[in-house]
Amino acid sequence: MNRFMKIAIEEARDGIKKGHGGPFGTVIVKNGEIVGIGHNKVLLKNDPTCHGEVSAIRDACKNLNTYDLTGCELYTTGEPCHMCLCACMWANIDKVYYGCTVKDNEIIGFRDEKFNKIFGGREKLGNFLECIDRDECLELFDEYNKMNKTIY
Repeated sequence: MNRFMKIAIEEARDGIKKGHGGPFGTVIVKNGEIVGIGHNKVLLKNDPTCHGEVSAIRDACKNLNTYDLTGCELYTTGEPCHMCLCACMWANIDKVYYGCTVKDNEIIGFRDEKFNKIFGGREKLGNFLECIDRDECLELFDEYNKMNKTIY
């Protein structure tokens, strides 16, 4: 398993145990070093935009004192929704590695596929998105499914 995805999974696990939101953890890496980390905090902050990717982008920008994350890679437990995908592009992230797919999100009660059908276009991104460590991320989703949680 990729070492950065392992950290993203642990970040997601920490967030779901605290009841912060869904099983989405994210790590941002530059030159082999973690520069940002975050997890879904939608429920914690009553903020529908506080997804793991957005949380990690905010953390990386703060830590690097910049709005430009050129040269960074992002590792996240779930394929980014369109909002997060656009945030990654606005931040100039070079590459996104994800675990579970948009379709997998249905397993845990999320509606990403609805938005994917409306907006589509992922095929135009070439190799910007790459699925890795899906089985390990599906285990995380399974843990989440067994928990008493709020679906939003």
